[in-house]
Amino acid sequence: MIQRELQHQVSKAAANYPSVTIFGPRQSGKTTLAKSLFPDYSYANLEDGETRNLAITDYKAFFVRFPPPIVIDEVQKVPEIASAIQVLIDGNRSAKGQFILTGSHQPRLAQTVSQSLAGRTSVLTLYPPHIAELGGAGGMPTDELLCRGFMPELHAEPGRDAYDYHRNYFALYVERDVRQMVNVKDLIAFERFVRLLAGRIGQVVNMQGLAGETGISATTVSQWISILEASFLVFRLPPHFSNISKRLVKSPKIYFADVGLAAYLLGIETPSQMTRDPLRGHLFENMVVADAWKRRAHAGREPNLSFLRTEKGFEIDLIMESGRDVRPVEIKSAMTWRNEFASALRRYADETPGCVRPTVVYDGGEIRFSDGLAALNFRDFGE
Repeated sequence: MIQRELQHQVSKAAANYPSVTIFGPRQSGKTTLAKSLFPDYSYANLEDGETRNLAITDYKAFFVRFPPPIVIDEVQKVPEIASAIQVLIDGNRSAKGQFILTGSHQPRLAQTVSQSLAGRTSVLTLYPPHIAELGGAGGMPTDELLCRGFMPELHAEPGRDAYDYHRNYFALYVERDVRQMVNVKDLIAFERFVRLLAGRIGQVVNMQGLAGETGISATTVSQWISILEASFLVFRLPPHFSNISKRLVKSPKIYFADVGLAAYLLGIETPSQMTRDPLRGHLFENMVVADAWKRRAHAGREPNLSFLRTEKGFEIDLIMESGRDVRPVEIKSAMTWRNEFASALRRYADETPGCVRPTVVYDGGEIRFSDGLAALNFRDFGE
């Protein structure tokens, strides 16, 4: 089993809160993590129709059948159960770690948890594994890793076809989750929109442009992006605001939580196709940015990640903030070092107080420079 960094945060939270809520995309490993940490707990999966109906119609009978301490899977199926959990917690506030809840999409659930379980639960997010959790992905060639992505099942079963996995994953997501979260009348338009979004990885989001190409309104574009965010399939990387006296681009960029799904949406089936694809560099950037995002989430931290781009074209791919320290990162998919990779970083470091460890992340070997700048292979990039 893949050792997940978040397990330390879950164990700590269970020792301090009556309940722990683990959000994350489908098949990211939430159930496996919860069951491995709490093997003696009751287990209820609300995807099961009979179990779900019992939770809806008679929560007292539900908790007789599945007594605490308990792991409740896919709790977004019955968000009202949070109120019943609140009653049970308030009846014995000294008991810790009695309820481990998991959910794979969360607009209504998040609101319910914040209202009913405020102060009673710790909320954590589990994404597909980051590179370090997969041991650097076992020396898998870069193009194969970009196609395969980071879903646990695909690394537990190396012979499994990644393109077929992602095709079924996306079809299941559209049929089950999208229909439940919002009334998407035209699923074909929605699928076309998601594929267009995958083609814009690393670009500043243009709502009007996406609307025009998809044939929907800009309001619908914004709503559909929110749906994808709520399902943890994508995340927004916001623009960075600094003291540099220039006007900055204010729209976010969109990245996919798993680069393998993005590759599937772009129609890339094999590593050889990935090698030749004009969007390979964007997918490589997605992999690196998502890895930084997942590392922070699995350490129980706020992302504090952004990008910098001025209207005159000056750009830093990734800004990582910790306290007053600011770490700029440039991302290049090349395997061979070129001096121009570092030019924007050096300029930024000269102009920015608090700049630490400027880093180029690429597909080549480690290089350390006398001015403190470093070039690191993406498999060795971390905090």
